[in-house]
This record gives sequence, C-alpha cells and structure tokens, in this order.
Amino acid sequence: GVALQEAGLDARQSGRELLTLQGRLFGFGAGPAADRAAELLDLVELVDAADRPLKGYSGGMKRRLDLASALVNRPDVLFLDEPTTGLDPASRLVIWDEVRRINAAGTTVFLTTQYLEEADQLCGRLAVIDDGRIVREGSPTALKADLRERAGLDHDPTLDDVFLDATGRTRERQAGDVQEVQA
Repeated sequence: GVALQEAGLDARQSGRELLTLQGRLFGFGAGPAADRAAELLDLVELVDAADRPLKGYSGGMKRRLDLASALVNRPDVLFLDEPTTGLDPASRLVIWDEVRRINAAGTTVFLTTQYLEEADQLCGRLAVIDDGRIVREGSPTALKADLRERAGLDHDPTLDDVFLDATGRTRERQAGDVQEVQA
C-alpha cells in the first residue's frame, strides 16, 4: 500500500464510496468491499463522517482516509510519504497511533519524513538520506548513543543532532534561542 504526501481524492465522493471503490478495484466482491470499507473507517475513526463528501473533510480527516485507502488490500508493506505534513498536533498523534497499530499487526512500514521527532517515535530503524545517499542508518537509540559517544556529549542528542552530524551541517547558537544551521 502507498499513501502519498498529496493524495488525489475526488471531493465529491464520500469516504465510504472511495474505500468501497478501491476494494472493488482490488477484486473484492460488492459485500466484502463494503465490509472492508466499514472496517477501515472504524480503524481511522471516520465512521461519523463516512457518508459525507470529502470536500467537507479536514486535512487530518483526509490524511486518515488516505491511510485507510492504502490499507484496503491488506498490504504486507506500507509506504507512507510525509503522513503528518500540515496536521494539527491532535491529528498527528492519531496518525502515529494508527501507524503503530498497523505495524504491530505485522505490516512493514516505510516512512519518509522530515519530522525527526516523528521518526524517533515511530521507527525501529531509520536511514538518514542526504543528496540521495544513505549517510547514516540504525535504530534511533543506537544513532543517538553513537553520536553522544563520538562527540563526547554530556547530554542526550536528538535525531536532529544526528542528522546535522551525518550530513556535515552544524548548529550555531545565535542571540536567545534562535539557531542557524550552516552547511
């Protein structure tokens, strides 16, 4: 399954119609497609909005529906491209919880994100990619521990620190708490 950063949703369809249609396109019969749509609407907490046109959905609702659509065929592998871009904090946490549930149920999840806090929360293993190349990889815990040891830090680094180190960028303190990143 794939959930892209910008989904091409038909604003005239309802969430139920979209998921049922996708089920039919994947070869489900009419009844099983409707059942799968209902199951997924419940999973992503959109039952109350299931029959409303998508044009009335919030950004968070659309992201959750996009995630559900990527799960219609029960994929073994799920690719999520920036799944929480533009979401409010509450919607972001709902998506995080759903990704955790999906992964715990046995689906492998590939997540692309620029939000390193998100990667820290959701990923068992990650790769830092810079200019199309993997420049560092490992578990978030191992990557941070490695940086702490190599740099002799007296505090726990963040994945932002790991990214800056892996890509050769630096963080310089400016007046107050404002920081500038230089390459």
